[in-house]
Amino acid sequence: MFQPQPFERSVVISLPIAAIGGKLGELKVARSNKRVAVTGGHGKIGRTLVPYLRKQGYDVFVIDRDGPESLEEPMMVADLTDFGQALDALSSVGKDVYARPERHAFDVVVHLASMPHPRMIPDGDEFRLNMMATFNVFEACRRQGIKDIVWTASEVGTGVPYDRTNAPYVPVDENYPMRGYNVYSLTKVLGEEMARQFCLNDPEMRITCLRLSNVMNPEEYRRFDSWQEEPTQRLWNFWTYVDNRDVAQAIAKAIEYDVRGKDEFFITNDETVMRTPTEQLLNKYFQNVERRKKFQGNEVVLSNEKAKRVLGYKPEHRWTNKS
Repeated sequence: MFQPQPFERSVVISLPIAAIGGKLGELKVARSNKRVAVTGGHGKIGRTLVPYLRKQGYDVFVIDRDGPESLEEPMMVADLTDFGQALDALSSVGKDVYARPERHAFDVVVHLASMPHPRMIPDGDEFRLNMMATFNVFEACRRQGIKDIVWTASEVGTGVPYDRTNAPYVPVDENYPMRGYNVYSLTKVLGEEMARQFCLNDPEMRITCLRLSNVMNPEEYRRFDSWQEEPTQRLWNFWTYVDNRDVAQAIAKAIEYDVRGKDEFFITNDETVMRTPTEQLLNKYFQNVERRKKFQGNEVVLSNEKAKRVLGYKPEHRWTNKS
């Protein structure tokens, strides 16, 4: 049976070591597990991420427009396009009878909530929903004194579909020019600029933008065989994907990333969705795109090198290893 627990904030206590017989200095008691809010926690990514984070020892609170999956789930139903609801949800502390609003309620906010694809609803509504939800989360965090945000941005903000936007060079990296081909990708471009502006205006803030590739669950790998004879079906993002389980790993790495300001990372697999070698595909379909390296085997074209080097990200799940 669920037992309500009082809200406990982890703290760092500094004591003069001399007080316990040591030399002058400080004895620091580290924080316990971080409290993390996950917006859109009932979506495709959230359903894999939330249990992963809890297994890693994080205290996770879900904010979603859908109701709780059980009465014991720590969550709030909220419409993040409404600033008042976003502000209230991101001030949630305690459980059950101990629940109340309070500033500094979370150590980190992971912002997933978004329309997942273009043209699912009319463009004006999609722009409003994506932009208002992202602004409201960023601004609510700023007002609540929450300084750490991980936002799932997207590869689409760098000119997807690349076969329509004259891709300048490969591999695609974090220095790629931003371009919004449609309203969905435009919200990702503007979201990253908004993140940069928030961090310029508050030097203590950091917003880590994870440019996720096409997120796949293991059961979706069966579709990959159908693309082998039709590579043109995946020209739009240079045949790139990422396993949902590796997205969870990347987000956990980003939660622990502690560099102030706005930063961005491509989160991809190490290989493409194709068995055909990448060099062969580029020679056939992107002859006029500048090539800044020679690709080995079916090596990915959207580079995850920065995420590996800086975050310690290491993709572990490949479609070619499916049973």
